Amino acid sequence: MTQATETPKRGILMTDAALRHVLRLREQQGRDLCLRVGVRGGGCSGMSYTMNFEEADNIQPDDEVYDYEGFKVVCDPKSLLYLYGMVLDYSDALIGGGFQFTNPNASQTCGCGKSFSA
Repeated sequence: MTQATETPKRGILMTDAALRHVLRLREQQGRDLCLRVGVRGGGCSGMSYTMNFEEADNIQPDDEVYDYEGFKVVCDPKSLLYLYGMVLDYSDALIGGGFQFTNPNASQTCGCGKSFSA
């Protein structure tokens, strides 16, 4: 009987395109930073996505940390309630390009794609 290789479970998923772009942006910072993803009140639909680079020293004990080949994506537990299962993608299209969030928890998404309600 062969044993199946288990892939790590991740509450926030990144496409290869998003990971490549984030790594390029981090390289421009000149430091080994992680990416914090979260939500805050506001935006067209009630909640908006947040993404910021930060030092790994800022990771809190209750944060969820997802490893992408040595690059860490971090999310606080409160935000993760709204983001679990979200896919972060990136497109360099001239119209509609940039980061795109596909969130299975969103009951409504704004036309800008940067805010949602749950």
